Amino acid sequence: MKIHFKIPYFTYWGQRLMVSGNIPEFGNGENTKAIALNFQDAEDWYVDIEVNKREPFILKYKYILYFEQNGQYIEEWGDDRFIALDSTKMDHFFCFDTWNSPGSIENVFLTTPFQKVLLRDNYTEINSKSTINYTHIFKVKAPLLKKNEALCLIGDCQAMGNWSTNQPIIMGHDDENWWTAFVDLSKAKGEVHYKYGIYDREDKQFRYFESGSDHIAPIINSKKTYVQLSDVFLRVANNSWKGAGVSLPVFSIRTKKNMGVGDFADIKLLVDWAKKVGLKLIQLLPLNDTIGTHTDADVLPYAAISAFALNPLFLNLPEMGKLPSTHPLQKVNKTKQTEWNMLDLVPFLEVINYKLQYAKELYLLQKDKFLKNEDFKTFFANNEFWLAPYAAYCVLRDQFGTFDYRQWKDFARYDEVKIKEFSSPEQPHFDDIAVNYFIQYHLHIQLSDAAAYAHNHGVVLKGDIPIGVNRNSVDTWVSPQLFHMHMQAGAPPDMFAVKGQNWELPTYNWEAIERTGFDWWKKRFAQMSNYFDTFRIDHILGFFRIWQIPINQVEGIMGHLNPSTPLHINEFAEKGLWMDYNRFCKPYITDAILWDFFGEEASWVKGNCLQIEDGWIFHLKSQYQSQLAVEKLFTEGHFTERIKWGLFDLISNVLFFEVEGSHGTQFYPRFGMETLRSFRDLDNYTQDRLKELYVNYFYQRQDSVWYKSGMEKLPALKRATNMMICGEDLGMMTPCVTSLMKELGILSLEVQRAPKSNEFEFFHPSNAPYMSVVTPSTHDMSTVRGWWEEDRVVTQRFYNSQLGHWGEAPYFCDWWICRDIVLQHLYSPAMWAIFQIQDLLGISDTIRRTNPHEERINVPSNSMYSWRYRLHLNMEELLEKVEFNAELKNYIMQSGR
Repeated sequence: MKIHFKIPYFTYWGQRLMVSGNIPEFGNGENTKAIALNFQDAEDWYVDIEVNKREPFILKYKYILYFEQNGQYIEEWGDDRFIALDSTKMDHFFCFDTWNSPGSIENVFLTTPFQKVLLRDNYTEINSKSTINYTHIFKVKAPLLKKNEALCLIGDCQAMGNWSTNQPIIMGHDDENWWTAFVDLSKAKGEVHYKYGIYDREDKQFRYFESGSDHIAPIINSKKTYVQLSDVFLRVANNSWKGAGVSLPVFSIRTKKNMGVGDFADIKLLVDWAKKVGLKLIQLLPLNDTIGTHTDADVLPYAAISAFALNPLFLNLPEMGKLPSTHPLQKVNKTKQTEWNMLDLVPFLEVINYKLQYAKELYLLQKDKFLKNEDFKTFFANNEFWLAPYAAYCVLRDQFGTFDYRQWKDFARYDEVKIKEFSSPEQPHFDDIAVNYFIQYHLHIQLSDAAAYAHNHGVVLKGDIPIGVNRNSVDTWVSPQLFHMHMQAGAPPDMFAVKGQNWELPTYNWEAIERTGFDWWKKRFAQMSNYFDTFRIDHILGFFRIWQIPINQVEGIMGHLNPSTPLHINEFAEKGLWMDYNRFCKPYITDAILWDFFGEEASWVKGNCLQIEDGWIFHLKSQYQSQLAVEKLFTEGHFTERIKWGLFDLISNVLFFEVEGSHGTQFYPRFGMETLRSFRDLDNYTQDRLKELYVNYFYQRQDSVWYKSGMEKLPALKRATNMMICGEDLGMMTPCVTSLMKELGILSLEVQRAPKSNEFEFFHPSNAPYMSVVTPSTHDMSTVRGWWEEDRVVTQRFYNSQLGHWGEAPYFCDWWICRDIVLQHLYSPAMWAIFQIQDLLGISDTIRRTNPHEERINVPSNSMYSWRYRLHLNMEELLEKVEFNAELKNYIMQSGR
């Protein structure tokens, strides 16, 4: 039996198409063994493959774009191409296909949130009727059909009704994605023109044809020959669906029953409110365990100690089980619940300690029954790869009094055999191990229950995947080879953090991760899909390049881009410059700078921290050459805080960082070079030439490097999940990031006051691309009302240019201003408009919080003292705000969301 493949695809020099399948003749699904297609005409590729297989079988296949220059493979999207073959009935089988681009908008509507929740009620199952004699199979996808709509097939031959809409061929839909029709065209000649149409099953009426020119089906008049035409997507408007959502951290949910912090059970009340006002999505912050130090520092949700374990902070104690009424913890439960629930901010440390103690006491009462529970055994078996080392980590952390596992003596290096023995039920500390199983099992049950509740009410949950993990996490302990432990991830300076950000998270060793087939990341996505339908990739730029800071520095300003092509020493010579290493790469220190940085303490700094070389050049002594060393000396009380910050500024007063191991031949420019005293003291010629090198490094030469870096990671990771993916693509945006996200169908984030182009002060929601999420603010920003009062000059321009109002802007952000901003976003062409709940409440003069500056969730430059925001009213109260809820619902419905 011979199978013939033909597909149109425009290629460039060095590209070729291949086909891969699930049988040996097609490489058993391995890209490197795929069959190369032959080039024909302008855009056509074809291949004929002989298959020696006697019994009937299903061939699953896909097309691949191969780059000969770098050996890269790009697979088309989807794993749903198949043909049913039987060599006893078939001599030839022709497949006329269309490439399924990952960036096709329709593919978004085939992801989990739409298929399982948002478009669930529109799904219609119709049995595919294959006549005894058929020659052609027609297949197409139409994810946006409405309820009671079906696809039909009409063409210019008798078998297809001669273009009559009175008796179209109703296509079958018994596969999740494809609509299928089996047609006998044995009496047709040459070729048949056809189109798909929309048929109303309830009224039994043809409605309309798809757009575009006719499809053409070739007629091959030969016995035992079959033709399958896969047209991928129905040609109709694909940008009409829009939704609105709300963003709120779980810890911020306030209900009458919670204990000063929102928990997983409280999500249900948020779902009830979302359903009431017409919101289709709830966006949450990361939910992973962050308990490393048992201090307030553990409040940061983006510094998890495990990429898989959930945070005990979100346990609902009554749902987990009740302690006996005589138990001391049960007695104080009601008192503490009332006390904590009255607070304006989350009492993080008190609540987490109480919940951990409560869970341990409950485990001790239930352990015999719990450890024999079949549901728990299944949960453990499915999650043992992360749960076992996590539980051991928690016990060792507490035994040694630190989460820095390098201090755990015999356990400093993870050893699976040793940890298995350490976690054995025969060990005296097994209860300390197993209580973590108990907690994680109940967290899993409670979050799963909340997710199911949301789905039943037509609401999807959006999770958040942080770009990094804690340096002292289970993940770095178990798999240190997947991380660059000598580096820290962060962000360059921006409007929110003038000295950049240092997240103190290790960067990834992507080469090692890729060698594992991205196994850790795929497991991470799979874990997310247990609870979420869609997710936000925090700092998606990190998949292209990361801002990398050496471990011995503190401020983000000391970082550089990785990967990136550094400046070579010869490039300085080409600009007519001598690469003066001491002047460009070492801190530039003068008496004037010392006075400006240290004031009256300058003489102390000169006498204790500096040494003079060549009679007049100041250099920092060795013990003051890194910010980490300075930080340590400061904490030991050696000098004042002003001296600490001044030394930080001296250390960062350099123009270039030498690339490690380059022996003085390669350099990274320091970000914001023009603002430095070191730069301003150069002559004009040198300044101009250095500016040229700086601009070339940051804005011109890296795009191809970063595109390649992103292509090595994101396609494989996107293929690992069917969740809808949204990227947090703020920061130093480059064309390659926008381009690749579009190619892969990853939704972008558009924030009104954080435009991605320096040419604009604001981004108007009406200019958003369809494949995007628009929002007026994020958790890292002040809310609309808080921002309005920060800079009167800026808000005046916003009031006139963006809102279109004349005259002087109100000093405070009145309810009608909030309403106008919300409406701008609701009427945006973007697929999703997602709002912090604070911004939605701002449209009501009676419900909004009195002080808008109490609504901010996080200040990036001071994260340790953030992440404690709580709603100022209970969800039960919000559900009863009839007038407000009706008004908000009306706005959402009128906007078509």
